[in-house]
Amino acid sequence: MMLPNFEENLHKYAKLLVAKGLNVQPGDWVKMTITVDQAPLARHVTKEAYALGAEKVIVKWSDDEITKLHYLHQPTEVLTNIPQYEIEESEDHVLNHRVCRLSIISSDPGLLNEIDPAKVAAYQSVFGKAFHVQRKATQNNDLKWTVAAAAGAGWAAKVFPELATSEEQVDALWDQIFKTCRVYEDDPIAAWDAHKKTLEEKATKLNQIQFDALHYTAPGTDLTLGLPKNHIWASAGSNDPKGVEFIANMPTEEVFSAPDTHRMDGVVRSTKPLSYAGTLIEGIEVQFKDGKIVDISAEKGDETIKKLVFDNEGGTGLGEVALVPDPSPISQSGITFFNTLFDENASNHLAIGSAYPTNIKGGTEMSQEELLKHGVNTSTVHVDFMIGSKEMNIDGIKQDGTVVPIFRNGDWAI
Repeated sequence: MMLPNFEENLHKYAKLLVAKGLNVQPGDWVKMTITVDQAPLARHVTKEAYALGAEKVIVKWSDDEITKLHYLHQPTEVLTNIPQYEIEESEDHVLNHRVCRLSIISSDPGLLNEIDPAKVAAYQSVFGKAFHVQRKATQNNDLKWTVAAAAGAGWAAKVFPELATSEEQVDALWDQIFKTCRVYEDDPIAAWDAHKKTLEEKATKLNQIQFDALHYTAPGTDLTLGLPKNHIWASAGSNDPKGVEFIANMPTEEVFSAPDTHRMDGVVRSTKPLSYAGTLIEGIEVQFKDGKIVDISAEKGDETIKKLVFDNEGGTGLGEVALVPDPSPISQSGITFFNTLFDENASNHLAIGSAYPTNIKGGTEMSQEELLKHGVNTSTVHVDFMIGSKEMNIDGIKQDGTVVPIFRNGDWAI
């Protein structure tokens, strides 16, 4: 590792994830999912969590090559047979300990490209159903959770193929992670507080207006999405049931809400690749009619995206609409990260599948049937895909039909 002051900045990063991302409190349990090649970061995170008073830190290790070997050699019926003890452990962590969840993403975005898409889809479907308690608790903010990144060699090679060595590629990716997460600031936590305030101001303005619908136009895109009555625009900060604030995504540049899944019409084209379940999907086009996806295609990964939408309950609906200005730092870096955590923060995006109940007033108290009645989609999947560009315009449509510019040429106009 040749990146200057790497160990110092890795420690600052770990401290930021624990203190600001998860906002660990005395007595908390912390559960971290991370790959084995990121053990140095895992050790820093564990140390910092205990320093803040965590009662227990659980580390769930994985390895990209072993994961790929499982997919290559296990029959589908074995791969999709998730042991009951794993499900019970997950539910115990959620229901009895409200474990704080830290997910560190570092895998090669094309790890499973050569695997049969049907096999990948089968596992994803079973996994989503098996761990629905964990997913529901996370989406309801019943527990604190943060998704962050680390620079894996396979991922870095995809992002920086022009660099000569793996070491240079990994250094370059770590540099971008530190920049976008404000680790290089003298006080990263203060820098995050200032950034969060800026995003919250936009969310507040949108919540005060309460648009009835959004109209998107861009090359290949002409889409109208309804918004539920009493919808809530959210941004960087979230709160658990005790009112303790955490940041779910680091980095983040978005202001987001839930669309009315009953009112969606038109067409939209993706503007960045999507890495889903180890498969790269590019050139997505989605057709909506009468509140559902009626057709979806991709120039690369077509079978995978079709199975995501049509083989999962609620997959023909949308669960998130997110606004990200093209001038955001991640967009202006000019880098395609092939990773949703980063690419979604360079671009307006939508999510196929489930919505966050927190995006509608009283949503966390509603049943799935009540959420759907209010236009808030429920599903076993939630997958973001990027649609924004410097050519995108978005209009907000009020109840009386008044049109208000929200985005012009990819940037805020409101």
